[in-house]
Amino acid sequence: MFDFWSTTTVPERGTIKRMSARGTAVSLFSGAGGLDLGVEAAGFTTAAAVEVNNDAADTMEKNFTCLASPVIRRSILEVPTKELLRAAGLRGRERPDLLVGGPPCTPFSKSGFWLDWKRAGLDPDASLLQAYTRVLAEARPRAFILENVYALTYKNTASRGPFTRLLAEIDDAGYHCRWEVLNAADYGVPQLRPRLFVVGTPKGTRLPDLPEPTHGGRWERRSTGDQARPHVTAGEALQGIVASPEPEEVVRGRWSHLLADVPPGDNYLYYTAERGHPDPVFRWRSRYWSFLLKLSPDRPSPTIQAQPGPNVGPFHWDSRRLRVPELRRLFTFPDDFSFVGKRASVQAQIGNAVAPLLAKQVATHVAMAIA
Repeated sequence: MFDFWSTTTVPERGTIKRMSARGTAVSLFSGAGGLDLGVEAAGFTTAAAVEVNNDAADTMEKNFTCLASPVIRRSILEVPTKELLRAAGLRGRERPDLLVGGPPCTPFSKSGFWLDWKRAGLDPDASLLQAYTRVLAEARPRAFILENVYALTYKNTASRGPFTRLLAEIDDAGYHCRWEVLNAADYGVPQLRPRLFVVGTPKGTRLPDLPEPTHGGRWERRSTGDQARPHVTAGEALQGIVASPEPEEVVRGRWSHLLADVPPGDNYLYYTAERGHPDPVFRWRSRYWSFLLKLSPDRPSPTIQAQPGPNVGPFHWDSRRLRVPELRRLFTFPDDFSFVGKRASVQAQIGNAVAPLLAKQVATHVAMAIA
């Protein structure tokens, strides 16, 4: 088995087990717990979690025995902060050491911010960001980590409003913060997965740093990260894995018969005239990049989606869908981490998760700031 954790340089290095008691963490939008695994590996204890999806909540309860109470299975919009703190075992004036969460992705590019009510940040799809900052202001943790899609930072009309409002609400809550888009592959994860991380502490206290890249390579036609240590490849990650065939791995759909001839690392563009195909099937750039996209064993995996369409990859280089143990590896979940639910549910839980190895490095730097 390829050991992601032993090849990554972080202030504290080790396995994905909790390393030392650094305090209580409260988790919002917990999903399957990828962010929480990293937080625990950095030394915190996840004491309370909120997750509305039952399968993901079952996954949390099955793998996180440190929870002080069962996962709260309601929308955070319906959960008072006092209830959340009680679930974490906090009483009176006690406050959590860390608040973490990744509000579900809002379709910022489609939100129609030409409407006054959306420009004001009143789009109900964006309200989950405000739920996070509401808990931040009321729970008053010693530090926080917020994760989200990196498109939130785009300097366009659709995203400028929500991101500007988010930063203003963090400031109004009494916190200063630092944010950056981190590509998981630059931190030892065998997947090119850029995500926004915002970390902060109360004003007047030490502001956490975000981790420096431990690996580097090519991403979107440019070099990123630390070029002295190459990105971990999909081939390295899946080396020695034992994964039984799954009924769902068979690729179906109108174009599934074309996948077998696509070379590893390529996609539908293989079947275009511009690539010199003798019998072109598709026009150049007529599909999404992930259409008929196949992994290369010599590069990190492209971003793995939560709900891929019938011909949307990345597919394994053996021309099939990735099996659950392979998905675990490409996200750096431990091999013994158990997911609850049917195959589509598990794909969604993994595809929506924060890579635990990256989460650990972010949380370790936050822990150092509040030590």
